[in-house]
Amino acid sequence: MKTVTLFELNNLVREVISSTLSEEYWVEAELSEVHEVRGHCYMELIQKELFSNTPVAKASAKCWKNKWTLLREKFEKVTREGLKPGMKVLLKVYADFHEAYGFAWIVTDINPEFTMGDMARKRQEIIDTLKREGVFELQKELVLPLFAQRIAVISSENAAGYGDFCHQLADNPQQLKFYTRLFPAVMQGEGVEESVIGALNSINENIEKFDAMVIIRGGGATSDLSGFDTLRLAENVANFPIPIITGIGHDRDESIVDMVAHTKVKTPTAAAALLIDHLNHVLERLLDAQAELIAAVRHRSELEQARLVRMSEKIPMLFSLVKTRQEQRIERHLTNITASLNDKLSREHHRLSLIENQLSPTLLQQMTKENYRLQLLQQRLEALNPQRLLQRGYSITLCKGKVVKDSRQLKAGDEIETKLANGKITSIIQ
Repeated sequence: MKTVTLFELNNLVREVISSTLSEEYWVEAELSEVHEVRGHCYMELIQKELFSNTPVAKASAKCWKNKWTLLREKFEKVTREGLKPGMKVLLKVYADFHEAYGFAWIVTDINPEFTMGDMARKRQEIIDTLKREGVFELQKELVLPLFAQRIAVISSENAAGYGDFCHQLADNPQQLKFYTRLFPAVMQGEGVEESVIGALNSINENIEKFDAMVIIRGGGATSDLSGFDTLRLAENVANFPIPIITGIGHDRDESIVDMVAHTKVKTPTAAAALLIDHLNHVLERLLDAQAELIAAVRHRSELEQARLVRMSEKIPMLFSLVKTRQEQRIERHLTNITASLNDKLSREHHRLSLIENQLSPTLLQQMTKENYRLQLLQQRLEALNPQRLLQRGYSITLCKGKVVKDSRQLKAGDEIETKLANGKITSIIQ
């Protein structure tokens, strides 16, 4: 049996591939992995079933450094994005088989317009979903509070844009006071969505401490804005309960997060300027209202002063008139009261006379009866007088001031006192 070495077999495969697949092909695929190594770009291509995530084909692709440098610049200039997993791409490739490294498709060109169209389609799908859910305009319905001074900030902690934002607020010409708190987040790359949503959740836990929120991203490549074009992040921003101001892009760029936010500005300093202008406008309104109030009070004070002067001039005359009327009124009342009292007294006097005439015989009879009863009572009291008993020869014995009625009340040594008609006798019980 004839055998061949692996190298010989692979070399045979290479010759077959080079002779049968000598042309270049435009291929549509999705990137599952992409990374650069020493200037070369290595890609993993995948094709999925329609309406499913099940892979039906996979392949590796490479773009060498000399070609990749030009293609990357071309791609990012059109799409304003870098190649990343999940992108649909249209690549011009040719087959290459190396005895030591195996098979790969070698990329010689890339069509950025194809990817741009796919990105636009996905972006529009997200926008349509947000509108269908009824959340696309929710932030626009919120009102930025008049005194928006407590500001939550989502930004990279070391970003120059965050520093510019804080300095702009602190050094405003009107010396308006703002209070900011940073919630750090990743602002570029694949971690944007999770990081910013985490910061939003942290702010929401302390929502009563803030009047508004800003999402700012100073500097950075335009291609790094893709993290702000995801459905999940856009839904979180759209449903947030306080107004959100975004300053994450450039003049010509508008992310989906920008679209659903309350207000979109170009830069972090523009976000600070918006807050300063808003609060300064409120201050101007307050100052105008203060001036109007002072003018109104002054005018009313002048009117009331003039009214008081006119009233003070009328008071003496009015007082004299009122005094005369009241004196007359009091005199009439006094006359009426006197007449009423005299009439009342006359009637009561006559009534008393009638009662006296009716009571006199009855009273005399009752008094005679009661006088006789009193005489009888007096005779009884006289008969019961202890002194009369003593004069008849009786005596009264006392012990400690109490009348002794029973000899058993006494004991040896007790001192007793015996009262007689004339005098008393003191004795000691043996």
